Amino acid sequence: MNRINKPSSAFALLFAGALALAGCNAAAPEAEPPLAGATIGGDFALTASDGRTVRWDDFAGKYRIVYFGYAFCPDVCPTDMQRVAQGLKLLKASDPDLAAKIQPIFITIDPTRDTQKVVGEFAAAFSPDIIGLTGTPEQIDAAAKTFKIFYAKGAPVEGGGYLVDHSNIVYLFGPAGEPLATLPVDQGGAAVAAELGKWVK
Repeated sequence: MNRINKPSSAFALLFAGALALAGCNAAAPEAEPPLAGATIGGDFALTASDGRTVRWDDFAGKYRIVYFGYAFCPDVCPTDMQRVAQGLKLLKASDPDLAAKIQPIFITIDPTRDTQKVVGEFAAAFSPDIIGLTGTPEQIDAAAKTFKIFYAKGAPVEGGGYLVDHSNIVYLFGPAGEPLATLPVDQGGAAVAAELGKWVK
């Protein structure tokens, strides 16, 4: 199993505080996003499937869904990405203008195997709207740190290859790149669509 859904202790404290704040504001007409004020996300220089360099600011003005995973993941990543895609599809059906404001982004944490072609095909398998990004090991490591993502090469698998242990957090960021919330992929596509509907305006 390569699922790690416990962030680092520092992030856990930050996340708990954000959730507590959200709980206090739950009754307010305009509740504050759970991750408001958190120091998550920021600039990166990664490579898209067509070879172009992509930076965080390239998505300015768009809401951004960000997920770190890898194409050779046997279970968690495909499930999470499928539910993200389902949520976006449901939102697009109910409110296409709202859905058009969102850019979903998949970033590999296994750059050795996840080439430009591989990440492009993996992302496109779930939705043509998802952008797949890779980079050098150093670029991926820097991006993972910026987004508070843990990952580490895991156990070898029968027949060759290996797993990668990683945190499976699906972030939602606002148009200015500010962290808003995490998406409940564990609850299915309908829950993802509902959460997007809370924060995307």
